[in-house]
Amino acid sequence: MSRKTVLHDIIFGTDTKAGRLFDIILMIAIILSIIVVMLDSVSWIHLEYGYALLVAEWVFTILFTVEYVLRISTTFSKLKYVTSFYGIIDLLAILPTYISIFLIGYQYLIIIRVLRLLRIFRILKLYRFIGASSHLVASMKASRHKIAVFLSAVMAIVVVMGAAMYLIEGPENGFRSIPESIYWAIITLTTVGYGDITPITALGKALASIIMLTGYSIIAVPTGIITAELSRKQKTKAGTECVGCSECGNTDHDKDANFCKVCGKELRKSEV
Repeated sequence: MSRKTVLHDIIFGTDTKAGRLFDIILMIAIILSIIVVMLDSVSWIHLEYGYALLVAEWVFTILFTVEYVLRISTTFSKLKYVTSFYGIIDLLAILPTYISIFLIGYQYLIIIRVLRLLRIFRILKLYRFIGASSHLVASMKASRHKIAVFLSAVMAIVVVMGAAMYLIEGPENGFRSIPESIYWAIITLTTVGYGDITPITALGKALASIIMLTGYSIIAVPTGIITAELSRKQKTKAGTECVGCSECGNTDHDKDANFCKVCGKELRKSEV
């Protein structure tokens, strides 16, 4: 077995003792580097231990740079790794430290290293959770048309309510423009309520109450849409209906349907 193959099995594999040990050490190093960045953002810690934290950060960056170079040099498909999700994250995890040499403050962007911890799914063999997330993403994608209609309706509501509040309260009560009033309507509808802008008049408070109640009634709509789609996907997996239409996303088809009842596109049968 060649030296390159051995290194590849250690760096990319998890089936060997050396591969698992490499990944565990890598995870620990990533966590420690993230802790260093967070501590450095605390002013008194930065003043007291700034130099030590800077040295530690450069040590981690050099280690991750060496690891990135080794991944490129040992992989059998360099372009595939470099352009892959993990390859891009690995690169972004080391770039901020080098950029900070020329642009002060950019070193805090290395907090993106937390995304490298996603490798824990591979290390702990948690592929079933990755499959579950893919199922959820597919359901969200199939629901995109319904969600788009819902969001359009919500945007229409906040524009109308914001404009109405601007007319009711006016600049003298903090609603200085229609866009700012729309901002108020959005944070009120979503029940966030920062309190930076508040209605003063009785009519304004009444309108605000209506928006709050509307927010409670519509906040569950996207959840209901996605839940319904998840249920349909589960039935599809069991072979009780057709795969969602690739054109419009509709999954409400009879089991023996050959064409989508909404757009007429030919359907692919589910695999039982």
